[in-house]
Amino acid sequence: MLLFKEHKNSIFSIMAKVKYYYDPDTLSYRKIEKRTSEKYKQAFLVTSGVFLIAFLGFIGFSQFLLTPKERSQKRELENLKLHYELLSKRMEESSQVLTELQERDNNIYRTYFEATPIADEQRKAGFGGVNRYKHLDGFENSNMIKNATKQLDVLSKQMVVQSKSLDDIVALAKEKEKMLASIPAIQPVKNEDLTRMASGYGMRLHPILKSWRMHNGMDFTAPSGTPIFASGNGKIIRAERSATFGNVVYIDHGYGYKTIYAHMSKIVGKKGRKVKRGDLIGYVGNTGRSAAPHLHYEVHKNNRPVNPIYYYYGDLTPEEFIAMQKASQQKGQSYD
Repeated sequence: MLLFKEHKNSIFSIMAKVKYYYDPDTLSYRKIEKRTSEKYKQAFLVTSGVFLIAFLGFIGFSQFLLTPKERSQKRELENLKLHYELLSKRMEESSQVLTELQERDNNIYRTYFEATPIADEQRKAGFGGVNRYKHLDGFENSNMIKNATKQLDVLSKQMVVQSKSLDDIVALAKEKEKMLASIPAIQPVKNEDLTRMASGYGMRLHPILKSWRMHNGMDFTAPSGTPIFASGNGKIIRAERSATFGNVVYIDHGYGYKTIYAHMSKIVGKKGRKVKRGDLIGYVGNTGRSAAPHLHYEVHKNNRPVNPIYYYYGDLTPEEFIAMQKASQQKGQSYD
């Protein structure tokens, strides 16, 4: 029995290293022989595993085996990326501030000084050249560098446009007092001299031609010889007699404004004379194509006629303005 146990232990000891199977025909254990292909396969898997573990180990340890120069470059690159993110954020904030300034410039400053707003196409125009940033290609962080450069270029151009606009606004501000004195702002005939405001701006029946035509000004009826005054500072550019307007004076006030005074009985002043608001330039008459003594008065802005009623803020009370507005809106026959 003891012999059997010792024999059994030795068998299991051998089986731990070599695999056996029990043969019932011979009532004995036989050694399991491996095929040659399986031996090669097993050897290949073991070898591959060893190489893979070695490679991964090398990659892992290589991070700790960087040279001092490589570590310095790596830190510098990470630092540059951080600074790029901060720079990009600051450029976005600056762009928002610039956008708000552009809106105030167009909607407040330029409107106040009657300057034409700057179009978005002009403010945000792109840059020419398809390969403008081609020299930035080929680097590890080319996209990052190109995006930052483009953003900075656009911001710089918008700032140049806005800076020029503010220079214009400063110049306009210095001219503000002169401009306000030049804009037509009073009635060309005093209220106490008027018989009535006969016809306003709009479609009116012509008294002589008997057809509906656009009436580009306002007719003030007054006795012949009633004084006519310049409605703003400027220079007489025409003082003549015409078949339609009779004795007529044209004044250029600058800043895009011009005024016309027609059907005068007498002109005071010649072409080239400088006048101030309130200066005498002639007298009411009935010359030219006119149905009765009156002054035909027009205001032009940028060579286009506008309704003069909006340019009497210099000497009319709110009540007088409302009364004149109602009278000017009545459709009927004009005096010229």
